[in-house]
Amino acid sequence: MKATEAKLLAFLKKSTQFIIPIYQRTYSWTEKECRQLWDDVLRAGRNDNISVHFIGSVVYIEKGLFQVMNQPPLLVIDGQQRLTTITLLLEALARQLGDTEPLDGFSAKKLRSYYLLNPLEDGDRGYKLLLTQTDKDTLLALVQQKDLPNEQSLRVRENFEFFEKQIMVHKDDLTLLCKGLSKLVIVDVALNRDQDNPQLIFESMNSTGRELSQADLIRNFILMGLEPDHQTRLYQDHWRPMEVEFGQEAYGSYFDSFMRHYLTVKTGEIPNIRDVYEAFKNHVRVKDSNAAGVDQLVADIHAYARYFCAMALGKETDKVLAEAFQDLRELKVDVAYPFLLELYHDYQNGILAREHLLEAVRLTEAYVFRRAVCAIPTNSMNKTFATFGRAFKKDRYLESIQAHFMLLPSYRRFPKDEEFKREIKVRDLYKFRSRSYWLRRMENHDRKERVPVDEYTIEHILPQNENLSKPWQEALGPEWQRIQQTWLHTLGNLTLTGYNPEYSDRPFPNKRDMPGGFKESPLKLNAGLGLAEIWDEAAIVSRAERLASQAVGVWKAPAIAPDIVDAYRAVPQKTDGYTIEDHHYLMANAIRPLFEAFRSQVLALDPVVNEEFLKLYVAYKAETNFVDVVPQAKRLRLSLNMRFPEVYDPKGLCKDVTNLGRWGNGDVEVGLETLDELPYAMGLIRQAFEKQMGNGEGTE
Repeated sequence: MKATEAKLLAFLKKSTQFIIPIYQRTYSWTEKECRQLWDDVLRAGRNDNISVHFIGSVVYIEKGLFQVMNQPPLLVIDGQQRLTTITLLLEALARQLGDTEPLDGFSAKKLRSYYLLNPLEDGDRGYKLLLTQTDKDTLLALVQQKDLPNEQSLRVRENFEFFEKQIMVHKDDLTLLCKGLSKLVIVDVALNRDQDNPQLIFESMNSTGRELSQADLIRNFILMGLEPDHQTRLYQDHWRPMEVEFGQEAYGSYFDSFMRHYLTVKTGEIPNIRDVYEAFKNHVRVKDSNAAGVDQLVADIHAYARYFCAMALGKETDKVLAEAFQDLRELKVDVAYPFLLELYHDYQNGILAREHLLEAVRLTEAYVFRRAVCAIPTNSMNKTFATFGRAFKKDRYLESIQAHFMLLPSYRRFPKDEEFKREIKVRDLYKFRSRSYWLRRMENHDRKERVPVDEYTIEHILPQNENLSKPWQEALGPEWQRIQQTWLHTLGNLTLTGYNPEYSDRPFPNKRDMPGGFKESPLKLNAGLGLAEIWDEAAIVSRAERLASQAVGVWKAPAIAPDIVDAYRAVPQKTDGYTIEDHHYLMANAIRPLFEAFRSQVLALDPVVNEEFLKLYVAYKAETNFVDVVPQAKRLRLSLNMRFPEVYDPKGLCKDVTNLGRWGNGDVEVGLETLDELPYAMGLIRQAFEKQMGNGEGTE
């Protein structure tokens, strides 16, 4: 590596050409970064005490360590954002200056000849900076003053327009702008491909500044080390089509999440969203991935990206499947995508029938919605869906999915009809985060002529106004305030209407009988309202009961014969037959009462918790062991199955036993000697249990 300080404009003038390799991310600076650069340039131009302003480095690959003016086109490893932004600023300035030259070297002709173009060259060689794909075409159109292409780079166009506006506003300060530009300094860093590791340098150089996405790092990791022809082929055949399928904005917003879901499918583990790149490198380095080769790996990522775009970005062409995916998207449960990606892969490969895929998607939707209505905590769902694939029996695919849903334990349960009906009648559905979703689903269920619910507004039949009119108070009776507070936002009192302003707080008979009132409503949700004589607590409860019965048909629970479900139950693992009597310390009077109190509270954490006596310790399991007990003469030694840095232990009682080879699972050890210590110990144990149940993450 060779690094030298250089004036930016001199650096641009002496270079032949900069090329952004195809493995680099696209231009991504926003107005925020452009405004910062603009302010810095003007400040440097106004202040004579500022002789230079450093804006970062430009790192490029060359075959040997020569100065930039002696080199052919250079491959930029770091600095494309700065180079592109300066190019946009110089082009905007050139258009404003024309033939005027407020500072030596700053006229339109000189700016273009020195810094934007190679006027004596033809074709691509005629430009100082060549970006990739859409960015390239848009930038070349700008520096040629031609119409922009139909498929434009949004960032290139928007940032150019930003500089144009700023220059117009500051057209009296153009001399100061030119002065500021002349003071810009960079570090010119030349790499030797044979001696330096561009990937490691790239990661290091991009650890500050505008953070690279995990997708950027992954693309570079895959392509950077390949020969140019191989790079180009993989990019054009797979990576570029993926970028196009996602779209410019969605690629930046969703690709990192997609890669997280992809790795969850492939590894069965959920990487942290910030550690996707590291997880991907570990995945690639395992024997199976290496044997498949980089071409097969990228093709596989491309295939799963298509599945993701179909489900998560609305690119599905099958109308019925598209509606199901749209309904699921409205629930915003991204953690289901690892499960759905595997299903979609098997659907595309003829393993899973279309109608079975559709039913599995609808079961997923019902599972998520029923749990939300029943207020079951969501922090276990990511692990539920990440590990769902282990339950597939692909010779009876749908049946195995249904059975697995039905066998999920209490904290992950698929709420049964009775629980769902009970809760949906009393839940505050007006403040439910997806209220337009549930109203639309109920209205359009089994409808061939779908109602555009978004064109309607939600209506409280019993009004929200705390100062209810006399007719309403009389209809509800002396307990009208309690009735309003209890039932106002619930299923029985909510509906859809296009006449919300007309209804206002009018008495129920007016809402029912007016033109466009409930009697004339074509909506299924309003069925029966035209026949009601009075709207009181009994009427609300009756309607809620009827709609709740309909809801269990909209969000159906899985239903297969009990004997089939029993066949899917996990066969209990055989133990060596140890019991409490094999632990002589637990048979002694000194420690037995403490153990009985301890086991009672641990087993009460959740019905899924089970106890297993082993030769040297007692295990308490949910998914797997979360706390193990080694009985001792005067205490219980507890092993918590979690990493030591993860435990919250304000009293400092826990001991780090990482790699010490103790009996029990986990890196956290704590002693329990008296009943007074049990509440604190249970607080520690609950941390290990809840971490195992939810993997520490929610559904957002």
